[in-house]
Amino acid sequence: MPIFLLLISAWWWPVATWADSAQAKAVSHYRYTVVAEYPHNPQLFTQGLAFAQGKLYESAGRYGHSRLSVRTLNHYAPEQQHALPRHLFAEGITLLNQKIYQLTWRAGLALVYQQDNLKPISQFRYKGQGWGLCTNGQQLIMSDGSAQLHFINPENFTTSHSITVSEHGQPVINLNELEWVEGKIYANIWQSSRIIIINPQSGAVEGSIDLSGLLPDSLRKANTDVLNGIAYDSHQQRLFVTGKNWPRLYHIRISPSSS
Repeated sequence: MPIFLLLISAWWWPVATWADSAQAKAVSHYRYTVVAEYPHNPQLFTQGLAFAQGKLYESAGRYGHSRLSVRTLNHYAPEQQHALPRHLFAEGITLLNQKIYQLTWRAGLALVYQQDNLKPISQFRYKGQGWGLCTNGQQLIMSDGSAQLHFINPENFTTSHSITVSEHGQPVINLNELEWVEGKIYANIWQSSRIIIINPQSGAVEGSIDLSGLLPDSLRKANTDVLNGIAYDSHQQRLFVTGKNWPRLYHIRISPSSS
């Protein structure tokens, strides 16, 4: 290599590395404020959550107990409900074009329903595990427990592309329930009290929300499980969260952390 190229390379390399490192560390931290509390059925092992037209849609898991239901905010008794076969373990859901898409954990089966009556209308096969699901309004976005998110054609469930989610330059695994919020992907991290905010183009984590202490100890029972479930009301800009076997659903507001 010519000497002048070596000199350019030697000068440019640390600058580029420093810039990449600085960009990787640009994660904003947020705290939460509870705006309102709503009842939630503590028997539901929440796997997916969505909100539209004043209704809350929920996918609950576990073999023999999996179901899809729709309810109002103030009453956890479902207005409509669809039970899955006992061999299916329900996972994430999302709403698109008046349809509900629901994943299953290990069966490699995506179920599609009519949004207005929960009537099953089709199904698709996919490889690997199904965890969380959301939509950008055109594609479905799916997590599988790894650090990857897959962008999927809703008409045939083929993957157009995938991104790797990273924080501080490191992959973030256990991506679980997903929600599309104002152009970003919000994701539960399984077995944590944290929601991360992901850039859908680069996969970079741009924000972290610490939800520690959201469900008070006084409301925790022997079967109370982890935080899981994010729904966004785009009309009123309301963010809802809950957890597996939680007795409460929370409307929260986030703000930059002072720490």
